[in-house]
Amino acid sequence: MNDTIAAISTPFGEGAIAVLRLSGPRAGEIAATVFHGKKPVAELAPRVQHFGTLAGGERKLDDVLLTVFRAPHSYTGEDVVEIACHGGVLVTRRILEALLRAGARSAEPGEFTQRAYLHHKMDLTQAEAVMDLISAQTDLALRAASEQLEGRLGERIRGLREAFVELLAHVEAYIDFPDENIDPATGEALLAKLDAARSGIDALLATADRGKVLREGVRTVIYGAPNVGKSSLLNLLLGHERAIVSARPGTTRDVIEETINLRGLPIRLIDTAGVRESEDEVEREGMKRTRRELERADLALHVFDASQPPLDETGGLIWEAFQAGGSALVVLNKIDLGEHPGWRAVEGVRISCLKGEGIEALAEAVVARVAGGTATHRDWSLAINARHADCLRRACELANAARSALTSGLSPEFVAEELRGALDAVGEVVGKADSEEILGKIFSTFCIGK
Repeated sequence: MNDTIAAISTPFGEGAIAVLRLSGPRAGEIAATVFHGKKPVAELAPRVQHFGTLAGGERKLDDVLLTVFRAPHSYTGEDVVEIACHGGVLVTRRILEALLRAGARSAEPGEFTQRAYLHHKMDLTQAEAVMDLISAQTDLALRAASEQLEGRLGERIRGLREAFVELLAHVEAYIDFPDENIDPATGEALLAKLDAARSGIDALLATADRGKVLREGVRTVIYGAPNVGKSSLLNLLLGHERAIVSARPGTTRDVIEETINLRGLPIRLIDTAGVRESEDEVEREGMKRTRRELERADLALHVFDASQPPLDETGGLIWEAFQAGGSALVVLNKIDLGEHPGWRAVEGVRISCLKGEGIEALAEAVVARVAGGTATHRDWSLAINARHADCLRRACELANAARSALTSGLSPEFVAEELRGALDAVGEVVGKADSEEILGKIFSTFCIGK
């Protein structure tokens, strides 16, 4: 925290501009050694861009715009200097080298946001939301990340912490002051407060699946027999020709993956090799990969040729293997050729990739499977991640143990121990019980310069 760190904060590559960032106690001093403008850096007005030149030694590197943010009114809570230069790879690198020579240290991944957390500019849920915001693939994911960055999840967690603090305070008061006639349970009131806290945890845990969908997307495998239109469906959903489409069976031999935005949900479409008996070694390997993808899938689109009679033998074994790990949606393609009578009793979405028919119905069916029929901002604005879920599950288990201890008449010391554990577990979500290991794991997912 005593070091001044520097990094390029814009993506690598050529562009109109690039931004470099300094943060730490010597940010202004280091910037002053390389920046030359109308005024010394120490006299520049904060949060205003100032034009000048930036030099490495006696050689001018670029014309730049420099902005000063003085502690604590900055992203990290420290003195921060941002330098906007021309976006060439070489000139940006040379400016960073000049800053490092002047005394800065190269920032670690996520170190700017980590410093913001350590200076209490944000809690851990907000810090994680920064990365969610950067990596959001849909408007729904973007808005959910924005609300978390504003502190909505943090507020809910702090409310839960306060509830556990009150519960623990009451029980410990009974333990520490036995002569004050403090009822350890206060009848049903204490149990009611504990149940309310448990309900709050359960409500947040119910959003874990939403969080997984928004952050990782829905692994959606398109599979079926050869020539039923799997690759055509992939191309149609993507809106461009991504997979080769041919009347020759076995064209797709490897897994093809692309992500689309479907009603605000990131859907990871995976086109797979057609399932059939084959002597071709490469095609058989493709089918083995299909089976692996099915086992990992969140949803499968089982595509059939509706113009042909149902062929149960095409996928019985694969269907059974998949049923253990997910859910499937039957897609009947080629309805433009006429539907075979054998399909009339089968529930599924009827489409024509050739004519583009039924795609809206398919989209609605996918959203219904994934989101229970809706995927609105109101319903999905709060979505916890895997780390939050792990903390809250532990808190829930400990809260349940505290309730059992209360109702079983165990010593209040046992109740207090369980409540203290639940309080710590809830606190981990926002960083009240942080450790270097937890922080390292969280911020290691960030890019350098963030």
